[in-house]
Amino acid sequence: MKLGLVTRRGCHLCDQALELLRSLGHEPELQDVDADDRLHDLYDWRVPVVLLDGRVVAEGNVEGGALRRVLSALRRQRLAHDSNVRGEDQA
Repeated sequence: MKLGLVTRRGCHLCDQALELLRSLGHEPELQDVDADDRLHDLYDWRVPVVLLDGRVVAEGNVEGGALRRVLSALRRQRLAHDSNVRGEDQA
């Protein structure tokens, strides 16, 4: 699971999103929207943008409850997948 945060310097919502992610035990890969033309074209006015495996899961005023639910669901899926892979390895 690759977690990214598209952000920009001086963005208080970006700072809040980063703090929220860290409080949930995640350290996202930070991507500066102003340093990458592609990111700028996609997300300029949408920052902060939380990406999970390249897909947008939250943007703008990122709410803790919604983000917590998304990350929890994905964590459960990952655990189920890992459990299935271990089961296949044992078969």
